[in-house]
Amino acid sequence: MIKKLLTASAILTLSTAFTIPSAYADALDDIRAKGVLTVGVKADYKPYGYRESNGDIVGIEADLAHDVAKRLGVKAEFFPVVSSNRMQFLAQGKVDLMIATMTDKPDRRKVVYISEPNYYSSGTNVLAWKSLGLKQWDDLKGKNVCGIQGAFYNKSTAVNYGAKIVAFKGSAEALTALTQGSCVAFVYDDSFIVSKLKDSRWNEKYEMPLPTIDDAPWGLAVRLGEDKFHNLMNETIADWHKSGFILKLEDKYGLENTPFAKKMHAQYK
Repeated sequence: MIKKLLTASAILTLSTAFTIPSAYADALDDIRAKGVLTVGVKADYKPYGYRESNGDIVGIEADLAHDVAKRLGVKAEFFPVVSSNRMQFLAQGKVDLMIATMTDKPDRRKVVYISEPNYYSSGTNVLAWKSLGLKQWDDLKGKNVCGIQGAFYNKSTAVNYGAKIVAFKGSAEALTALTQGSCVAFVYDDSFIVSKLKDSRWNEKYEMPLPTIDDAPWGLAVRLGEDKFHNLMNETIADWHKSGFILKLEDKYGLENTPFAKKMHAQYK
């Protein structure tokens, strides 16, 4: 009897192991059948993903998502995510696709499929009070620095430069803490900070005084096991670079063309 139970258990385990990837492989068929592509995007990261006054999420990454939906013949619906939950939401099936300013890291590739080539890139910097007079990263030692929960550079900023990281769920909360004096600076992607400093409400009192470090590519992701979807996104990103679509989106949202986007366009065109 015990032998039979063990055999049945082994068969069930093997069956589960082989049927789950098979279900994932049908993701594209499921998306087309329901007529909707659900995409995890940022809603607090202008100009990549942010809310308009009417509540709609727009931005560079939202436009990329609309392009994917168009290629699939469906409409795009957005699910706002933050750094601390975006991979979990994708892995749990709450979204079909994730385009949410996520840095491509080896440990993250164990949780989700990250498509290649990468679609964007940015580095790490700080938005700081001008009155502080920061000159180098070591100037952050012993000071409270706002960060975002789940951001990989929190640890390096604390360990390498001695900052005391005060982590928040999203950028809106971190920026509020910065303006209230709870932190002397906000460590985040330099692309976000450059965009923020174009606003006179910010560049009057704040600056990005340090050299950018840890320049790293961004990864677009689908769930593990979704090989067909993963391959489609690989081809789609290559086409974005070849056509100059990302360069055009930077122009649309008032950004200078980034070295990464220009390099990738030259490589693929």
